[in-house]
Amino acid sequence: MDGTIRYTVRPYDTIWMLAQVFNTTVDSIMELNPGMNPRNLQIGQVITIRPGYQYYPSNIDAGYDGTEVGFLELYDLVRMLWQQHIIWTNLVILSIVHNLPERDLFVQRLLRNATDFANLFGFFYGEEVAQNIENLFTSHITLAADLVQAAMAGDEAAYSDVEQRWYDNAEQMAQYFGEINPDWSEEDWSAMLTEHLDLLRDYVVNMLAQNYEENINLFDDIEMQAMEMADMMSEGISMQFPG
Repeated sequence: MDGTIRYTVRPYDTIWMLAQVFNTTVDSIMELNPGMNPRNLQIGQVITIRPGYQYYPSNIDAGYDGTEVGFLELYDLVRMLWQQHIIWTNLVILSIVHNLPERDLFVQRLLRNATDFANLFGFFYGEEVAQNIENLFTSHITLAADLVQAAMAGDEAAYSDVEQRWYDNAEQMAQYFGEINPDWSEEDWSAMLTEHLDLLRDYVVNMLAQNYEENINLFDDIEMQAMEMADMMSEGISMQFPG
């Protein structure tokens, strides 16, 4: 026995996430899998990993509905929330640009995502933090919708104002994450959230310019980047609340 295991890649897995889950390093995984492209893992691909000590922590109460789930389930839950966030954001953008009849329903569903994030945070951090998280995510969502509206109207002053407030909100989120969790870096979150906004802004610009094919490729980038944020969020929670 050489201490290695065989792992089958699942949707949205990243090398960074796997290194955290199995308490190892990216370099170790790369060394064990010569020729592997770390930025293009294939679903169903089987790779070799040498887990560190106690790579699979005991169960923790991670479910925001009160159920007990394990470490990997926490990663899946947070990934699901971020996945829902970008999917419903995309549908809201489409519905505003194309004036779809489902627009209000899409907006309502996207706003529920803020509540879902708040419920998760509330389970670990309490009611006050949950309310602050919901307020921050709600502002993030509503400002994005306002940005699309201003872009469609061609109102440059309104667009600049909303865009500034949108990015300010991202900085507020990054600062708050850094305050409530010592394992989260405000600087890292600022960079990740800024990249998230940059990608969404480009997506809106392409949508209005009818660059639909380009946006399909861009959405892949939005999706992957959101999964990176999800994994960073899960890692911080699991480190702060190890069991």
